[in-house]
Amino acid sequence: MPGHQYSQSSFEELVGRQENRIYRTALAILGNVQDAEDQTQETFLRYLEKHPAFESEAHESAWLITVTRNGCISRLRSKARQNLPLDTDIPVPGPEEREEIEELFALPAEDREVIHLYYYEGYSTGEIAKMTHSRESTVRSRLSRARGKLKALMEVEA
Repeated sequence: MPGHQYSQSSFEELVGRQENRIYRTALAILGNVQDAEDQTQETFLRYLEKHPAFESEAHESAWLITVTRNGCISRLRSKARQNLPLDTDIPVPGPEEREEIEELFALPAEDREVIHLYYYEGYSTGEIAKMTHSRESTVRSRLSRARGKLKALMEVEA
């Protein structure tokens, strides 16, 4: 409900609970640290503008991820219009993690998104379908296609 009252401490608690999830989601979709940081901030600004009331923490997470996803899609469209390449040079601690991240970022954004939401955030294909305004069968197809592409990339690396 717009106009829902919140305190600064409750907002800080929300950020504390959700910041890493929102950032990881944005990074998985955008493939760029700076853009992911910017989108994370914009997601929380959107929260401050809308003042939504949530039934549960799961509802809160789903709303924030949906806002993040929509913002990421807008950013990708904007970059595509500008013909700017996506930056995929992301620092990660270890060589194994670097290979994993590089393989993930070799996938198209829509494939990265479903992989992230399914494997890293733990959403079901039905929940992802609602968030992405897709059919559940489309989500399952994207997951299957993304797994196949990741497998092929991993075999090439081996």
